Amino acid sequence: MIASVQDAALAARVQSALDSKTKPAGALGRLEALALQLALIQGRELPRLEAPQLVVFAADHGIAAHGVSAYPGEVTRQMVQNMLDGGAAVSVLARQHGLALTVVDCGVRHDFAPRPGLVVAKAAHGSADAASGPAMTPTQRDAAMAHGERLVAALPGNALLLGEMGIGNTSAASLLMARLTGRPLAECVGRGTGLDDAGLARKQAVLARALDVNAAARAPSDALAALGGLEIATLTGAVLRAASDRRVIVVDGFITTAAVAVAAASDPAVIERCVFAHASAESGHARWLRDLGATPLLDLALRLGEGSGAALAWPLLESACRLLAEMASFASAGVSDRAGRDA
Repeated sequence: MIASVQDAALAARVQSALDSKTKPAGALGRLEALALQLALIQGRELPRLEAPQLVVFAADHGIAAHGVSAYPGEVTRQMVQNMLDGGAAVSVLARQHGLALTVVDCGVRHDFAPRPGLVVAKAAHGSADAASGPAMTPTQRDAAMAHGERLVAALPGNALLLGEMGIGNTSAASLLMARLTGRPLAECVGRGTGLDDAGLARKQAVLARALDVNAAARAPSDALAALGGLEIATLTGAVLRAASDRRVIVVDGFITTAAVAVAAASDPAVIERCVFAHASAESGHARWLRDLGATPLLDLALRLGEGSGAALAWPLLESACRLLAEMASFASAGVSDRAGRDA
């Protein structure tokens, strides 16, 4: 089991330090709560973010053959190549913010030539069609999770930013949300990459069939195999290892939240290590965040994935740490506090 990061004595010291800074109490709003969370995750009064790793987990999905996405399945392979070539949104944002970017082939239906920035960790060449039966076998699920654990164990630094790529993976995430939360499917399914009304209706019908076909898969691990995808399973293993290593986990959007939810179902302390970057425009995401008790840092109507939201939120984590470490206190700056006392 992963130990809780809650430490009342440490929390009191960090809160006292925040309250003593040259500002009205609570004036930095969510940044103060973020600074406190980072301190608790790392177990120290002055958290430090070192060698942050942005990892994009990619795989193909059998359910995509039903037209549940506005884009064809070959876009997964093409976008992985685009990321490796530096042309994707996440590539640009990683460069801007000094984030090491790794793309993981968890199950793309293509064999990439070796190149820097690419890790091949296939448990299969794409998942099966969840509308016809389980998307993965238990063996494939376990192999994918093990790949995720080993990947994180080999990465430097103390912060992991999650990203993903896979045509059809909003369908897999919607299925997992419906099964794990018990919410009606209609509350879990959105337009993904931009489906029109007819496409959305088709997607809902396909996903309803997938839930019926896999009705026996109720436990979170069984649901992950039956309804998820190879990148979501690999993400789940990565999240569990990052949490056990006490890394800061920056969660991107709907699909990465699915992996976190599966991991948290087996160990709720995972959530304490997670900073949720943003609320996606994918309709189910805000509901799922509420179910998890999570408050996202940003709401920019993003629905790209890739880890783009995590990269955009990253400077807020850096600011929270710097404000805690570098901002003067009333006493050190000789500024009078609220009561008018000259510190």
